Amino acid sequence: MRAVRKARLVTATGVLAATCVFATAGAAFGKDPGGSQFDVEGSNDQDEGQTLESRIVFTGSTGGGGEEESGGFTPAGDWSPPACWYEPKWTPDEFADEFRERWDIPHASGVGEAYQLSQDHYINGEPYKDFNKKEAGKGIWWDSVRDENRAEAGDPAAFACDTETFWVENGEAPEVENAVTPEILAELAYARIKVPDTAVTLAPGGATKVNLPTWAWLDRAKFDEVSVTASLDVGGVNISATTTATPVSLKLEPGTPDAETYPAPGECAINDDGSIGQPYTKGKADQTPPCGIKYLRSSGEGAFDLQATVTWEVDWTGSGGAGGDLPDGTFGNGQEVVVQEIQAVNR
Repeated sequence: MRAVRKARLVTATGVLAATCVFATAGAAFGKDPGGSQFDVEGSNDQDEGQTLESRIVFTGSTGGGGEEESGGFTPAGDWSPPACWYEPKWTPDEFADEFRERWDIPHASGVGEAYQLSQDHYINGEPYKDFNKKEAGKGIWWDSVRDENRAEAGDPAAFACDTETFWVENGEAPEVENAVTPEILAELAYARIKVPDTAVTLAPGGATKVNLPTWAWLDRAKFDEVSVTASLDVGGVNISATTTATPVSLKLEPGTPDAETYPAPGECAINDDGSIGQPYTKGKADQTPPCGIKYLRSSGEGAFDLQATVTWEVDWTGSGGAGGDLPDGTFGNGQEVVVQEIQAVNR
């Protein structure tokens, strides 16, 4: 079971920081009060005993559809999807139940003071009274969620959303960075797109020969656009966004400087029919392939590590006609290529 992490509920000073208010309560249940467990359609990776912190639903090419969906791509440049964000979570009654469940523990040393601070903040009118129950139907409680994978990897950005649970009236926008919007949903969907692997077909078959062009191609059936939709429908907040990735090119890196690529930069464009390169057929051994490699020396007893990387253009559309572009993504695979010398026989 995952280690208990810190969560946010009140702003405390001195020895009691806001991020530790619910940590002790969560430990008693073996839960991660600040962790995110995404409700992803087609996924069964929710750990037993975990709380579903996020209310966002992801559908589409999220990796639950079979072998064709292989992995997530890497964004270009320094950009990355949000590692944490804020979203609507609870009605007043739901928040009251959540609060009491997490504090339903023996009050060990130090917990009583933290509990009192929380009671003052959400129950005793400093600033909220009785979880805002008199405002039921007029707003909803928002809280932070983090990307648990990035949190477990130690990414500081996953812990940057440290604003305590807060109330938002209907029709108002939260005044915090990374509050869920269609664009934030699009960025979260970006992180969950799964694309096919890029094991290229090489020919002529068998071991590649020195100084003979090797044709490389990828089938059009595998390389079509893929998309993920992220949607949120909680307490009157109903928004969604669909992020779509379209393949645009294949880059070949031979694994040795002693090689030539076709075209010369090693970038093979997507054909009009969605395929990449052109299949080899008998009789083309001496022709220049539209996408391929010519190795200039043998691989000896080993093999060269050919890297084939597809670049995907990414855009999104969302609620209310919103939309735009997101950074390109790349995803590639390595494959071993044995290169042999052509043996000449003299008689």
